[in-house]
Amino acid sequence: SVPFLIRLFPSVLTKFVYLNFLAFPFFADFRRPELLVNNTINLHLTTEPGVTVGIWHTVPSSRGAEAQGKDQRWYEEALADAHPVIIYLHGNGGTR
Repeated sequence: SVPFLIRLFPSVLTKFVYLNFLAFPFFADFRRPELLVNNTINLHLTTEPGVTVGIWHTVPSSRGAEAQGKDQRWYEEALADAHPVIIYLHGNGGTR
């Protein structure tokens, strides 16, 4: 019966292959990344009119002591310094 149901409802297969309906870790507040990852702040970028993308900016552990207690402005200035920026695209799960 499973192959028959998958044939009738192909979206069911994609849900179980990608599991993008699960948010992990469970009950996490993704608006406050500092509770999950050290030296991290939540920011938003407007990519085009009407489209806003949430991002986390994490500074390396070598700058961790310097980042303690800093506000969003400090993190934005840290993006503009000479250090390289690595962009990690997490996939289609809908969470960070």
